[in-house]
This record gives sequence, structure tokens and C-alpha cells, in this order.
Amino acid sequence: MWIVYALLATFFFGLRGILYQWTSQKNLNRDLLLFGVFCIGFIISVVGVLLLNQRWYGWADVAVGIGLGFGSFAANAVLHKGFSVGKASLISVLAGLTPLFVLIFAFLIWNETLTSIQLIGFVIIFCGLCILRYSSDISIDNLKGAQWGLLAALCFTFTDLMGKQSTLLEADVFATLTSMFGFGSFLFAMRWLAKRKKFIGSQYSEKTNWSEIKTFSCGLIVGVANVSGMVAIISAFSIGNTGLVSAISGMNILLILLYSHIVLKETFSRQEVLGLTAAFVGVIVLRLN
Repeated sequence: MWIVYALLATFFFGLRGILYQWTSQKNLNRDLLLFGVFCIGFIISVVGVLLLNQRWYGWADVAVGIGLGFGSFAANAVLHKGFSVGKASLISVLAGLTPLFVLIFAFLIWNETLTSIQLIGFVIIFCGLCILRYSSDISIDNLKGAQWGLLAALCFTFTDLMGKQSTLLEADVFATLTSMFGFGSFLFAMRWLAKRKKFIGSQYSEKTNWSEIKTFSCGLIVGVANVSGMVAIISAFSIGNTGLVSAISGMNILLILLYSHIVLKETFSRQEVLGLTAAFVGVIVLRLN
């Protein structure tokens, strides 16, 4: 059953990625967009807490939720920084190392191990993801921004580990997500307001085509996919191996590629076809376990 939840997380995070890709082509305020993403997540989580009568059982539950919020905020901020100073291909490859880091830390912290079949499936999926993200123009001479890519991978790893920790504490899902999205919303709101105040107080102005209301509203739409993905991945973490769940959820890049191929009419390279095939074979191998 865990693989079903992991695939659902892949779908929703892939949808979120498609929407992020679409909005990245628009001239808008990214911090305000992400504030909207986290704000609707907070609202939906509060509704879930009230309808399902969920609650926090201690400060540990709250702390894990806050850790999730901080990790997600930091990952987005660092990834954005990396893309702004380094090659997108390099940053994507390094950020794609998250499942490997998750597997290592899950073993060190919780002594989680994989069966032979699971290890083979993980390796196939991970190789597929690396092939998809790899670009031949990466060389030792253009490693500028590499530190941001690695830091992004570590931030995403921290977020996945906090998600797993919430299940080990048997914390209620929506209670955890309320803490996560509440804290994340606060951080993105403060970041947006600080920059806004800086622009207003200077002779320069931030040039965006989208109004603040339109940007925030778009963030609310993206946030529905994001919170759905978080519910799915935490459900997967509760019954599945941490490293495997992280690897499968990382396959959301497949949906983004399909979107680019079908909607944007971009053609697949041999490299992308090979990566897609490897990722699907890896999932089939896991199903054999």
C-alpha cells in the first residue's frame, strides 16, 4: 500500500512542479506566490484537524511540524539561489541526490535497511533520476553554484526525515501539517514583506506584471497540489521504507517532462527516454518485492 501513497505523492508533486514551471515563465513575486502556497496548506490542514478531531500530543509533534516548515522554506530558498548563480543542469543533478542522502541518514538514524530486491529497485530508480537530470554540458570548469545544489539536497533530505519522524511519533497528519504550513507561511510572509518594504523605501520598484492579488491567488491553487502531496508522502512514510518513498516521490520529474512533451511540444532526447524507462523499471522491480 505504501507504494500507492508514494505514487500519489509523485503525481501531486509533479503537478506542483508543472505549475511552478508555468509560473516561472511569468513576471511575478516568487515569495508572495509561495506565501499563498503555504497559506492554503495551513487553512486546509486546520480544517482537517477540526473535521477529523486531530490534535497535538506534545511539544515533539509541534517541533517536527515546525522543522518541516523550516526545511521546506530553506529548500525552496536555497534552490532558487542556486538557479540564480549556477547552471540549472548542475543544480538539478545535485538537488536530485536527495533520495541517496535520505537512504543513508535513515540507516544511520533508524537503522533502516533494504532487501536485495528493494536495493536493486532503488538503484535503478536513482540512476534513472540522475540520467534525467544530467546534462552533458556539466564539467569541472562550470561548477559555480554547486554548493547551493548540495545544500538544497540536504534541506530536502531534512524535510523527508522530519516527515518520517512525525510518523514514528504517531503524530496526527493534519496536526503536523498545520505546524508545518503555519510556520512556513510566516517565514515566506516575512520575507515578502521585508523585500516589499525595501522596494517601497527605495527609489526603485519591483517590476512585475502580475498584481499581488493575482500572484497570491495563483499560489493558493498551487498549494492545493502541494498539501495533497504532503498528505500522501507522510502516509507513505508511515508504512514504507524512508529511502524508497523518497526515491519514488522524486520521480515527479517524469510528469514535468511529459507536460513539456505533450503541452509544450518539446521532444524527448535519448537520455530522457533512457531515464524514463529506468525509473519505470525500478518501480516494477519494487512491486516484485
